[in-house]
Amino acid sequence: MPDVGYGPKPTNQILVAGHPLVQILKIQTVTNCYPGRLVKKGTNDDRVVVGAAGDGFIGWLGYEQTIKKHRPATVDTIYVQDAQAAVLHGGGFVIVASGTKALTKGQLLAAAADGKVSGGIAGTDHIVAIAEETIAAAGDIMVRSLI
Repeated sequence: MPDVGYGPKPTNQILVAGHPLVQILKIQTVTNCYPGRLVKKGTNDDRVVVGAAGDGFIGWLGYEQTIKKHRPATVDTIYVQDAQAAVLHGGGFVIVASGTKALTKGQLLAAAADGKVSGGIAGTDHIVAIAEETIAAAGDIMVRSLI
């Protein structure tokens, strides 16, 4: 991987740079609840679920900010129901998120299915991040959060 200014993707963590605000919220439904996915409010303000395109996102599902008792074994492991998970928000930080297809550094990103990101169009889509690297196919991508 070329040097993109942040060094290589971190191992078993998702925060690359910056200082996000952190809320600890309960996982309501585990479907697609992997670290680095976009989440929205669940049935109550203290619960989150992974969102889909167009949903009202409140942040990104964290990993290393979650206490070990509630943290999945790795960043590639799903959270369990009722886990008290860190939700990162506030913008201006760089994390490893999940991309749905090839993406280019500097590309505006919107939410896609399963809490992942895909290319977005300003003025049409709710832009949640900017790509901080280029990826040739679906997979992990460093993004600068705008939410």
